[in-house]
Amino acid sequence: MSEPLLAPPPFAGRYADLPGVRLWYVDTGGSGPVLVLLHANTGTVRAWDRQLVAFHQAGLRVIAFDRRGWGQSLADPASGPQPGSIAEDLEALVQHLGLERFSLLGIAGGGFAALDYAAWQTQRLERLVIAGSNGQFSEPQMQDFYARIAVPGLTGRIEVRPFLEVGVAYRAENPEGLALFIAMEHAARQPDAPAQPLRTPNTFAKVATITPQTLVLMGGADLLAPPALMRTWASHLPNTRFTEIGDAGHSINWERPEAFNRLVLEFLQE
Repeated sequence: MSEPLLAPPPFAGRYADLPGVRLWYVDTGGSGPVLVLLHANTGTVRAWDRQLVAFHQAGLRVIAFDRRGWGQSLADPASGPQPGSIAEDLEALVQHLGLERFSLLGIAGGGFAALDYAAWQTQRLERLVIAGSNGQFSEPQMQDFYARIAVPGLTGRIEVRPFLEVGVAYRAENPEGLALFIAMEHAARQPDAPAQPLRTPNTFAKVATITPQTLVLMGGADLLAPPALMRTWASHLPNTRFTEIGDAGHSINWERPEAFNRLVLEFLQE
C-alpha cells in the first residue's frame, strides 16, 4: 500500500543558492512582522502547513526552510563546506532576503538550532519561541536527564520513533493525521544526509546571553522533552515565560495546531 500524501502546499517554495547548499524555502510574503520557522528532525517545511496559513492570515510574513539534507534542500559541496550548521544556513538566508529583525520559532531539533542562532545573533531577534525541545545541552546535568527519560527498548529505534514523536491522544483521535506524519517523517531526511552540528555547543552559560523575550511551549504528554526537562534548561534564559498544552506530545504544532497557533500569536502580538 502506498503512503498517504499531504495536500498541495499552501505556499509555493523556491531555492536560494547559499554557501554549501541550495536551500529550499517558503516565504508567504507581506509587509508584516517576520517570523522564521525551524522544523524538527522528523519534518520539513510541510510540517508547518497549518502555521504558515494561520500566521500569514494574522498579518505575519512567515518564512520556513528545509534544513540542509532534508526535504528539498540540496547540499552543494562545490559552493561551501559541509555539513555546515543550521544557524549559519539561517544567517545566510537572512542576508539573502535582506532581513533585519525578526522572530524565530524552533520546535524539537529546530529548537536546538534556534537556541544556537539566538545566542550568536541575539541582536537580530524580536522574540524567540522554543517548542517541544530538549535543547541538546552538553551539561552533565542535562545528559543525565536525557538518560533518565529514555524509554528502554524504544528510544533510538527507527520503527517506533513516530510513537514517541506523536502523543497518545492524537494517535487515538486522528489515525489519518498520524499516517500523514509517519509518511512525512519517513521522507524528511535524504539518504545518508549527515546531521548538521550546532555552531557551538549549547550550554547554560551560552543561553544566558539570549536577551529577547522567549516563550517556552511544552507538551504535557511529551516523552522526549517533558515539561520538567524543558523547565530545567530554560530556567537559565534571562527573559522567559512558560506555557503548556496538556495532552500534546512532542510534535505540538502538528497535534494541536489551533492551540499552538493561538499561544504563539498571543505571545508575538502582545
